[in-house]
Order: sequence, then structure tokens, then C-alpha cells
Amino acid sequence: MKKPAALFLCALAFFSCSREEELSIEEINAITGGGIEYILERTVSKPWRGEAFLPGRPGGSWYDAVSADPKSFNDYIAEQDAPTAAVVNMMRDYLADYDVSAREWVPRCAFFEVRVNGEAGTLDVIYTLRDNLYWSYYNSDKKIPVTSDDVIFWYNEIDGNPAFQGSGYTGQFLVMEDGSQAHIDIEKINDKQFVFHFPRIVAEPVFSTNLQVAPRLDYEQAYRERGAEGVRDLFNIKTDPRLIPSMGKWFLAEYTAGQRLVYKRNPAYWNKDANGVSIPYIEEEIIRIIPEENTQYLLFKQGEIETYTPRPEDLDELAGRENAGYTVFNAEGALGASFWTFNQNPKNRDTPAYEWFTKKEFRQAMSSLLNRERIMAQVYRGLAEPKLDIFPEPNPYYNGDITLSYLYNPERALELLARAGMRRDISGVMLDEKKRPVVFDLTIRSESAMLSDIASIIRADLANIGITANIRVIDFQKMVEQLFTTFEWDSMIMGLSGSQVFPTSGSNVWPSSGNLHFWYPLQQEPATDWEARLDFLYNEGAFTIDREKAEDIWDEFQRILLEQCPMIYLLRPRSFFALRNRWDFSNVYFDNLSGFESSCIFLRP
Repeated sequence: MKKPAALFLCALAFFSCSREEELSIEEINAITGGGIEYILERTVSKPWRGEAFLPGRPGGSWYDAVSADPKSFNDYIAEQDAPTAAVVNMMRDYLADYDVSAREWVPRCAFFEVRVNGEAGTLDVIYTLRDNLYWSYYNSDKKIPVTSDDVIFWYNEIDGNPAFQGSGYTGQFLVMEDGSQAHIDIEKINDKQFVFHFPRIVAEPVFSTNLQVAPRLDYEQAYRERGAEGVRDLFNIKTDPRLIPSMGKWFLAEYTAGQRLVYKRNPAYWNKDANGVSIPYIEEEIIRIIPEENTQYLLFKQGEIETYTPRPEDLDELAGRENAGYTVFNAEGALGASFWTFNQNPKNRDTPAYEWFTKKEFRQAMSSLLNRERIMAQVYRGLAEPKLDIFPEPNPYYNGDITLSYLYNPERALELLARAGMRRDISGVMLDEKKRPVVFDLTIRSESAMLSDIASIIRADLANIGITANIRVIDFQKMVEQLFTTFEWDSMIMGLSGSQVFPTSGSNVWPSSGNLHFWYPLQQEPATDWEARLDFLYNEGAFTIDREKAEDIWDEFQRILLEQCPMIYLLRPRSFFALRNRWDFSNVYFDNLSGFESSCIFLRP
């Protein structure tokens, strides 16, 4: 059970105080009961630094809550729906894992070997699946071995099929030195071994091939019978959980829409502790579906759920209370942040907004109107810091000297807007060079009151110089539809789960052909010179082994993004997590790299 410190596509960490006026330092200190240090002194810091997990004791039920129903139980749908992914991930596993403390890849459900052919300029990654991997079913003795065919089918027929428009498709191709594209092929060696053939030597071959294993038999039959549509329809929310195979830690045993999910421990899971006991130790998880955060908070205080992610306004009540029956952990600022982005898709070329958004001076001006200090004080209550870079600190090519220069400065914003042909009329309304008022939508998702407050601050600061931002509040699935399908939006505050620990983590975001290249996805050719340069640098960086040369490449890459401002990052919130004291904390860790790590949690005696 690992809960990220900040999972932006499905949940944002904090709620707000719903005020548009600025808060002073004195007010922040009053709200937090004496300041940030007061909160940190009354919470526990326990980051994971590579410690071994202690053997535990099986038993117990874990009670928790989530805010939304899954859309499906389908591995393919999970790519675009965070609640679905949360369910599916309980029943799946990855080939390998990255040890953030040791900064090295380690085997998970497969061992791996990288073979480099320097003379040919090629590379192979050979995977060997563990012997004790099975597809098993809840309340059944049926077990089917996991084989190479499971991985090969998904790689070739799903990720490798352009009909699915999956995020893994573009990552299967490498740009060769002559500019042509070549495919990373997968080949079966035997039932337990397979190999990825790279036509070029790359810097992070394990990262590029680390797949989550999905069951071939079910998806292959659906694909043969009804093609892509059959795959999409498989394992819908009406599916009997007993029909869903698991090779992960858990079975989905029950789902009642709008009420709860129930998971049961998978005794066939491969991972065992030093005493030969299968992990996890918990026998079942009962997850209630509670959309309202206040209700979740009340349930935690009443002892009905095990964990809670405190909002800033909760901390003064929760932190440091004696005999409260729980402990609050703190973590450093999140590695990622939500961002503000503008639609540059030529599908909207006939709109005034398209003309504005495609000018870098306009985007730079918007960054110069983003009052992060005000957002930090008013929304995060001081428990955050501005994100002014692209790569986070753990990224090997993070450079602390490369930061955003377009910080809050309304006068500079006016200068930039003037260079974009925009000036205020005598009544103070900002007009473009065609005398049209500068008015656009700012879309946020309906589930987050925090985003509503951030959007209100942005709207107020834009209004101060004559720009109108109309806040549009829609549900998350509608936002996904706009991003992936209709492309009908102006500006949006969005986020990505995880963080860019590797430079090439954003294979579907930074390249112009990526399906999550938010401002203009799935480009056939780069729309701008700067995007073409990004594509080149991203490609070169992926193939450059020499550290000094790679640093130069990734430095330029980061500078371009910070100059062009296609995604304007907001703040990195400090994270907090409350856990009931009935659990033994020996194997519990909380940090900004791994989030809430409790895979090996067990009950106190």
C-alpha cells in the first residue's frame, strides 16, 4: 500500500480557506497555531533511506476511503482514469523497481540484464520472470503461470497499436542518427524470458522497458473478437470480481458503486519476508467511497478509517495532540506541482485565444502575473514553496542555477503584453492589437476546492490589469475528454502524478508527438522551432551516456521550457499524513520520493 505524497491527476493535497484577500505572516502564524515550525515540531519526520523491512505478523483489516468510483477495472482504461488505475494497480506488478535511495534499478517480478554491443551500437535488455508468478482468482484454486506472452502481447498489440493512442506507443520508437525512426522490438526467448532489442544505445534502458504486467488471455480474446473496442469494454464495473485475475498483492473481492471496494490478500503473491510469510500482512482492505473531504476527516477522527491526508486548516487540530490515537507524519515539499497551461492546438486557430496563447510573450506575462507568494499564504497557509524549475532535485540532471525568471511582477507583465500587441484602453480593459478584449476561460476540476481558490486568486490578479478569466468548473472526466479528444478548452490548471526523477520520464509529455503534450498533443511535425529543438534535445539526451555532454543537453532543454512557459508550475506543497497508532510503525515511512510507504505494515501486538 503506497500512497503518493501528491497525486495530481486524481487528488490534490490541500484544501483552502476560501478567501481572496491576502494573508499576512501574522495571520498565517495564527492559523497554524504559531507558525510552520510549530507544525513541524509536532509531527514526525520519517523518510525512507533504504532501510530493510522487518518481518511482520499477518492479520487485521485496513479501513480507508477514496473520493471517487472507478470508471472500469480495465488495464487500458486505467491509463486515462486515476480511480481505475488505483484499483487495477492493486492486482498488478511491474517488472522492476527503482530504489530512490540507492539510485539503482532492482528486480521486482523479473530479473534483468543489460547487454551493450558497442561495435554495433545496439543494446539488449533481457528479462527473466520469477518462477512463482501466477494469475490467480479470488476464492478459487485456479492458478495460471505468468509468462513472457503476457508481456509481449501487451507491448505489441496494445501499447504498440496506434489504434489505442496509448502513452506507451511513442516510447517504442527511437530516432536514429540519420533522423529516421526505428522500433524497439521485443522477442520471446522462452516462457520465462524475453528480450527488448534497442537499435541504439540509450541512457536508461530499464526505465524504457519497465512494464506493468497485464493478463494476456482475457485481453487477447477480446481483441481478436472485437478489436480495440473489445479491449476497452473488458472488465467493466459490472464485472464479477471473481473473473478478474490478479498477480499482485490483492484480489478485488467486492465493489458496490458509490459505497465501497473490498480487497482480499493474495496468498499467491511472489513477495515473501525473511520468515517466508507472504506480503502484505493485512488480510483485507475495506475502502469506502466518500467524495466529501470533510466527511473523510470526520471518519478519521472517529477512528473509522486508518489514514487521513490533513489539509492546512486541519493541522492545528491534529498535530501534536497527546493520546489522540494517531500520529501525523510530515514530508518535504512535493517533487512535482500542478501547472497552468494554455491551448495552442491549431484546431482552435480561428479563435482570438489561439492568437494570444501562441505568443510566448503572452505566456511569459501570465507567469509574471502568477502570485505564488499569495497562493502559498492564502491557499497552502505557508506550507508550500514555489516550483520554479523543471526537473526535481533527485533527477541526476537537476541544476539549481536554472530557474524560472518570469516571477510575479505586474509591471513586467504589462511590458510583455505590450510586446504581444496588447494594451489597456481608457477604461482599463486589456485589448489585443485588433481591439478585442482579452477574455478567456480558466478550467479547473470540480472536485477540488483548493483549485477554486487558486483560480480565484489568478482571476483577481488578471482583473487588476484588465484581463478577464472566466473560471469554468467541470468534472475530471470532462477535463480528460477535452485534453484527449475534443481539445476544446482555453487555459487549464492540471497536474501529473509522480515526478520526473529521470529526464526521460516525460516521454508522452515533452516530445511534440506525445499524447500528453498538453498545449498541443499528437503533433505530426513540431509546430514551432522551439518544440523542434526540444524534440532534438530530448532525443539526444536519451542516447547520451557521457555525463558532461548529457548535462549540457538537459540544461538547454530545461532553459527552453522555462523561457517558453508552455506549462507554468505553481507550488510544491509540503505533505502530511496521519496514521492510527494501532499499527506498528517499524515499516512505515513517509517522504516526497515514495510518499506513504506501508507495503509491509502490520498490527501492533
